[in-house]
Amino acid sequence: MPLSTSTRHERHGLYPQAGTVEDFQHNLAAVQAKIAAACQRAGRDPAGVRLLPVSKTKPEASLRLAHAAGCRMLGENKVQEALDKWESMQDLADLRWSVIGHLQTNKARLVARFASEFQALDSLRVAAALDRRLQAEGRALDVFVQVNTSGEASKYGLAPEELRDFMQQLPAFSALRVRGLMTLALFSAEAARVRRCFVLLRNLRERLRQEAPAGIVLDELSMGMSGDFEIAVEEGATVVRVGQAIFGARPLPDSYYWPAASGFETQESA
Repeated sequence: MPLSTSTRHERHGLYPQAGTVEDFQHNLAAVQAKIAAACQRAGRDPAGVRLLPVSKTKPEASLRLAHAAGCRMLGENKVQEALDKWESMQDLADLRWSVIGHLQTNKARLVARFASEFQALDSLRVAAALDRRLQAEGRALDVFVQVNTSGEASKYGLAPEELRDFMQQLPAFSALRVRGLMTLALFSAEAARVRRCFVLLRNLRERLRQEAPAGIVLDELSMGMSGDFEIAVEEGATVVRVGQAIFGARPLPDSYYWPAASGFETQESA
């Protein structure tokens, strides 16, 4: 596996704003080209990688431009923000929503109303709350289990050693369709340290696949964001969550998205 790919974290905050449909088309094509190049280096088919544009903090007008450029699912970090956007964009019937941020149990009812995907499952309490609300709505939800592969206290997610037992209990929640695992790597300019987070998630998935309970599917690996998605693709990502490289830089610091984070090596903001 190639080890020379660098991170792009030095560009954090420097991405130009996308203000037209053409800007979004250009940015989407550029990201897809980088995904294809990473797949070629790793001997993978680019069709096996899904690009999830992340629209958090961006205004509705930008989301509508992204939709016009071809985006049909958008990722949001904060549940209330995502719900508000969903409610105001009901006219776009083919637009679906992926909630990618930490969820408190009292917000499960909101996710159950509108989300097509939830990528940050990391507790049985949240699983139970989501399942109960989804049953009431008559819906099912694709979910990814979040794993803390960096060991940082500022990040959510299960510790790797907790993952096996957690997985064994998920069949009890029939409205949750477990699709795979998700992680956030170190927000670091050292590519080798970032890569280790992705390798760990892939290795965990391969081990768990052999003993996953019936109905638990671990086909997906959601890992990689604007600064490091190329490394993630090289290491097996099937979903990359890219925001700033598509929408443009966000004006707010990382602490807005993850208040517990501080310093450079913290949760990246896609």
